[in-house]
Amino acid sequence: MLPMTGSVADRLQRIRERIAAAARRAGRDPASVTLVGVSKTVEAERVLEAVEAGLEDLGENRVQEARDKAPRLPDAVRWHLVGHLQANKANQAARLFQFVHSVDSVELLERLERAAEREGRRMTVMAQVDLAGEATKFGADVENLERILSAASDMKRLEMSGLMILPPYDPDPERSRPYFRRLRGILDEMRDRHGTLPLRHLSMGMTEDFEVAIEEGATHVRVGRALFGERRAA
Repeated sequence: MLPMTGSVADRLQRIRERIAAAARRAGRDPASVTLVGVSKTVEAERVLEAVEAGLEDLGENRVQEARDKAPRLPDAVRWHLVGHLQANKANQAARLFQFVHSVDSVELLERLERAAEREGRRMTVMAQVDLAGEATKFGADVENLERILSAASDMKRLEMSGLMILPPYDPDPERSRPYFRRLRGILDEMRDRHGTLPLRHLSMGMTEDFEVAIEEGATHVRVGRALFGERRAA
């Protein structure tokens, strides 16, 4: 666990150093890993500290919270939706986010496509995969993942770029490794089956386990508490 001391800028630097070390252990270029700072429940002023210290990518779990914060932060910020997206919020999401990590149904994919078309925008999306069958979490099983990727081949406004996972919580990061490794294997399988899609991204790893995720191939890590501290109640 990263120590939660020092300024936001200090924490950001320490996280970047650990990302780089994990990437080097895996024989990877640290630049191949995007740090998404998850700013759920964090006030905009504190988020701005991280942006001013060089953080370029912010992740939110809720459309409403991103909508409230975005006007108070620089336009250059890249916004990622990392939480579950209800289909009826697709229009708002298409206005706010450049990246959606949590597509878990063909219906949601199609709604985002129509919304992006109305907004005249292009978006990068990932399919959220459920490998643990947890009732409290979202995500597609492998069978439904096939349907989502097949439908994505026909999208004009959405680029299906990879897969996302949220493994069961465990304070031991090694317990997450099998899920990350399996997701990487699924990505390889899906790349072979859906050759027209640019499947290159793996969104996996959070505060407790992002280093393990990088060792297993993560291209996007979603770090909140290690950067901004313990969250207040939503």
